Amino acid sequence: MQRKFRLTRSEDFKRVRRTGKSYAHPLVVLVAQPSELKYSRVGVAAGKTAGTAVDRNRAKRLLREAIRPLLPSIASGWDLILIARPALVTSSLADTRKALTSLLTRASILPTDES
Repeated sequence: MQRKFRLTRSEDFKRVRRTGKSYAHPLVVLVAQPSELKYSRVGVAAGKTAGTAVDRNRAKRLLREAIRPLLPSIASGWDLILIARPALVTSSLADTRKALTSLLTRASILPTDES
């Protein structure tokens, strides 16, 4: 994922967590907040509840890879945080991508008509 599409600053993470709307799935939690930018940014996080450092890093890599092909179709002007849940560590890329598609559609960030 290119750097300009990443949410990296601690202040941005705090702002989105504090004022954004949350959507939950058994594998991942999405926190979304509109921004004034012409493109959307994505931040990925995995807390200690997700497992050991190896598990957390795998979960973050999985989330980044799952969101990458969805980025062009995501509506512009959103700051998103993806938070890994413990079940994500053992899930596949296809399951993760399906979970993200479901969450983004529920949040009205991804168009529902995928044809």
